[in-house]
Amino acid sequence: MSFRLLCGAAALPLMLSAPAAWADEAEPATPLTDTIIVTGQRQSATDPAIADPVDGHATAPDAAALVAKLPGAALINNGAISGQVQFRGLFSDRLAIRVGGQFFQTGGPNAMDPPLHYAPAILLDSISLSRGAAPVSAGPGLGALVEARLKSVDFGNTDRLTPTASLAASYRSADNGSALGGVAGLASERVKLNLIASWEQGDDYRILGGRARDTAHERLTYGLSGGLQAGGNRLTLDLRRQETGRSGNPPYAMDIDYFDTNFARLGFDGTVAGNRLKIELGYTGVRHGMDNFSQRPAPASTAQYRYSYAEADSLTGMASLGLGALTLGVDGMVTKRLVTITNPTTAAFFVASLDRVRQDRIGGFAEAKVLTSDWQADLGLRVDRTSARMANPRVGPGVPAMLANLATMTAAANAPRSDTTWDAVVRLWREGGTVRPRLILSRKSRVPNAVERFSWLPTEASGGLADGNIYIGRQTLKPEVAWAAEAGVDVVSGPLRLRPSVFYRRIDGYIQGTPVPATMPIQIAIATMNGDATPLIASNVDAELFGADADLAWQVTPQLRLDGTISYVRGLRRDIADNLYRIAPLNGRLALTWDGPGWSVSAEAVGAAAQNRVSSTNGEAASSGWVSANLWFTADLASGLVLSGGVENLLNRRYADHLAGRNRVAMSDVAVGERLPAPGRSAFVRLGVDF
Repeated sequence: MSFRLLCGAAALPLMLSAPAAWADEAEPATPLTDTIIVTGQRQSATDPAIADPVDGHATAPDAAALVAKLPGAALINNGAISGQVQFRGLFSDRLAIRVGGQFFQTGGPNAMDPPLHYAPAILLDSISLSRGAAPVSAGPGLGALVEARLKSVDFGNTDRLTPTASLAASYRSADNGSALGGVAGLASERVKLNLIASWEQGDDYRILGGRARDTAHERLTYGLSGGLQAGGNRLTLDLRRQETGRSGNPPYAMDIDYFDTNFARLGFDGTVAGNRLKIELGYTGVRHGMDNFSQRPAPASTAQYRYSYAEADSLTGMASLGLGALTLGVDGMVTKRLVTITNPTTAAFFVASLDRVRQDRIGGFAEAKVLTSDWQADLGLRVDRTSARMANPRVGPGVPAMLANLATMTAAANAPRSDTTWDAVVRLWREGGTVRPRLILSRKSRVPNAVERFSWLPTEASGGLADGNIYIGRQTLKPEVAWAAEAGVDVVSGPLRLRPSVFYRRIDGYIQGTPVPATMPIQIAIATMNGDATPLIASNVDAELFGADADLAWQVTPQLRLDGTISYVRGLRRDIADNLYRIAPLNGRLALTWDGPGWSVSAEAVGAAAQNRVSSTNGEAASSGWVSANLWFTADLASGLVLSGGVENLLNRRYADHLAGRNRVAMSDVAVGERLPAPGRSAFVRLGVDF
């Protein structure tokens, strides 16, 4: 354990003090938003203030696993702290994901640090997920808005500085994983100041028949936040650093050596001439190292040793002015990134596979709210101008001649790229009554990311697919454009709440890997030498996604509650007769909860059907269905002291989600090429203390 980890963990007990209000960054809940409350008082299943209250059984360190409990969502399991969320068939930057109030670009070319990597479960306050298209004020992206809010201290109600703290500690037996974290600070009606910190670690996790090798993890997070408030105006500053230590990633060709990431966010929320003004400035800087020899069995020859360095810097800005029911705004992002592949035993071997890539986006948006006695509508329109460029590839004198020739060819065709896109969203719903209809219509767009557009070197960098295929990018890609409709109804009748939805999304220019054409023989030859004779190239295809999902909350008696979700999505290519790649199968969960005075117990069944509708173009294999059982409990031990826990995978079954990455690590109890299975039977306990 590093000295910095020890210091971070030791500092947490110093944060203890006494109660005050906790920050609530959330916008008012609507029927178009699902929210998981991770901390604070448990919510009733029929509490109208929360769209979809779910107890935060955050057994895994990966916040993506928590989001996957919501209807329409599924987990892409790429390792203990590298999981991604798929929602209605969309994932990665097709979703708008904000952590701690910030949008940013991740550092890993293969998304070893997806956005929710920076939301440790022990520090989560809540996660919300928009049903259907995100509002245009959330920026570009085809699908939903995922908002992960970290614990913080809000302004108080008096002029006296009041200390407050919220701490939690947890343990999971599957990987002997432990976590300790919390927030503490001082707040008055004019000033607030808080510290936030967490430390997490876990070993390789157990499965039926052994352990999944190379799944250990280590992560430290710490930061400082402050704010001033006067006359209805707020100025806030958030500073945070996350240091991810050596962590295994068996679905990838490399493991995490480190992620050192800095966050800074400055925000103003106030009024000018009676109109609401919001200004936000943000910075995220990621420094990343990864290798294929220090944590997994090393290659037989040092000539195959690889150590890659990656950097990503994101600068963001947003300003909006509320003029009554109309909001006008501008926003933008500047991203700079690079990836260099080296052999640590040979200084002459290096390849700048993404060299000094810069992406600039500037956009403007308008949103209007229309209210009647029973109905509400949000109308939004935005326009964005995006430009991107990459420096000509650089290679060292020790690389093979074929690779050097490919770098020269890429430089000859290298050129700046620019796109203009526009989005429109209409969201309509009824607030009151037993039957509350809702409708979302949208046209949304997404420009290609740096990996899809500029990855000239055939590698396994795929933005998180972790499927063992070798990919290359294509500079001439066009933006994706999606036309979508969602219709649903909330049925609220006394103790019963039922919320079914159906959706359809037609995507022109959907970016997916297709076979590299024979007109690119050098790329095929390099991929073949690296073990994949059928590499894929990022291509625009035509696609459609459709399906349905629903959730149920029924207070059967004052003590007995039934909760459930079900999700189904189908993805098809429209240009050829094939299925879309990596789409979650039919899945769902059902839980019975008994609430006693200050305690509750829940029995939960979770499962997924077999997925046989797979992509033949991408050589995707079918998967089997599975069912698992969990038990949970919560007990209020004293005022501000809550104990929760349970047992996951109670029957100790060995199963794997269809979306799980495939194991690449030898000498494991998971075969090479096998989907990464879920942990075996695992006990979990968490103790939370609020002062």
